[in-house]
Amino acid sequence: MVSNVTLIRSHALAETPGYAYASVTEAGTRLIHLAGACPLDADGTVVGAGDYAGQAAKCIENLNSALAAAGASLEDVAYTRVLVATQRNEDLGTVWDVVRDAFAEHEVPSTLFGVTVLGYRNQLVEIEAVAAIADEARRQDLA
Repeated sequence: MVSNVTLIRSHALAETPGYAYASVTEAGTRLIHLAGACPLDADGTVVGAGDYAGQAAKCIENLNSALAAAGASLEDVAYTRVLVATQRNEDLGTVWDVVRDAFAEHEVPSTLFGVTVLGYRNQLVEIEAVAAIADEARRQDLA
């Protein structure tokens, strides 16, 4: 599969585990801006109260669903912002491990935030993303 996202690394910057410093989307792509994926089940209930890893996994599941609806997948993601309601580095690390594992070799540029509160009661994690998919002309060129 030809990627629409090129990950950029710099030898002038510290080597980072699990993410690139930048990404470039190819000409002839459309950007998809996704709302924050929340740890909600189908009826809108927050799942995994108190469970950072469980909520991160549900966010990834919901992110995958939103991407699929837009004709994309995790490999098309160009950037993520991961929000975690905590003041503890350990909680940030727990969430980051789930996110990094989900993206596997596609180590997109990401920003990890510890925040005071998120939008739903008992919500601990939210993941925002921007993805890039080929527009019709580029798809025909790649075929």
